[in-house]
Amino acid sequence: MKFEEIIKDLKNKIYKPVYFLMGEEPYYIDKISDYVEKNILNDAEKEFNQTVLYGQDVTLVQIAAEAKRFPMMGDKVVVIIKEAQNIKELSKIKAEDAEEEKKEEKKEKVKSALEAYVENPLTSTILVFCYKYKTLDKRTSLAKIIAKKAVLFDSKPIYENELPGFITKIAEQHKLKMGVRASFLMAEYSGNDLSKIENSIEKLSINVKEGTEVTEDDIQKYIGISKEYNVFELQKALAEKNILKANRIANYFGANEKDNPLIMTIASLFNYYNKVLTYHVLKDKSRSFVASALKINPFFVSDYEKAAKNYSPGKTVRIISDLREYDLKSKGFDNASATQGELLRELVFKILH
Repeated sequence: MKFEEIIKDLKNKIYKPVYFLMGEEPYYIDKISDYVEKNILNDAEKEFNQTVLYGQDVTLVQIAAEAKRFPMMGDKVVVIIKEAQNIKELSKIKAEDAEEEKKEEKKEKVKSALEAYVENPLTSTILVFCYKYKTLDKRTSLAKIIAKKAVLFDSKPIYENELPGFITKIAEQHKLKMGVRASFLMAEYSGNDLSKIENSIEKLSINVKEGTEVTEDDIQKYIGISKEYNVFELQKALAEKNILKANRIANYFGANEKDNPLIMTIASLFNYYNKVLTYHVLKDKSRSFVASALKINPFFVSDYEKAAKNYSPGKTVRIISDLREYDLKSKGFDNASATQGELLRELVFKILH
């Protein structure tokens, strides 16, 4: 099931006996488990019928026993296992196990306590596993049983090109409109931290009138992201070969290293110039095709056109090489004393000249 389907069912009081929430992106796992924890039972029922356990403290036998409890003064028992990836028995399940199970499929296999419970769960219990940053191999018997009898949700990471769309969607949920440049500014600031994005939009919703468009000024005022001194503006200045502006931003970053870590700046520039190189080799330079190929909003195609005019394919390749070199230097390799600010100024100079 998809995230939206699970949340919709929960809101409509359509419950499954077991939810196994796994994957690299913790945001969606937290959203589902938080909804279950806060909304399924009322406060009086929670006292008797809701239990929150942590993976490092429990075994599968203990979890199954907790799930088999009948509700007191209510209709449902809710059991939430947070940090389920730390359950020792689950952490031992490896990809090779699937192959072993396939070889042994004709033999009677001894089921784990969890497998036995999931095959025949109590309909009065809602059991939720929060298995973060990793996944079960879907070929294993446990994953197959969960997929058949319960909900097996894989929370996949969101890609960079999807962030502006995600930001716009969360803003709409808070009855705000998000301008294109504002959404990209927030994406550059927050990266793939979806919880950080949501928290920032919640701040905006408190301060910006419903139904109005969030501007770069609003983001600077209420979130603290400078509309002039950010990676997004640095990329634009470099693309235009605006030496004064690029150096001004580099100096600002150097004076505010904590808020503008060099490693993140280099990562953004590396991604940017890789797209510039891709632009060079595209035969179809139409706006729609470039936006699709580079996975960017059509609004920003002109920025890549400018960059491609100012940086030849050969120069772009050298810039990418320089970015790799300075990434290593930012991590201490072949760098005895230069500060992050000094390294960034050197890098900007090499890119521009």
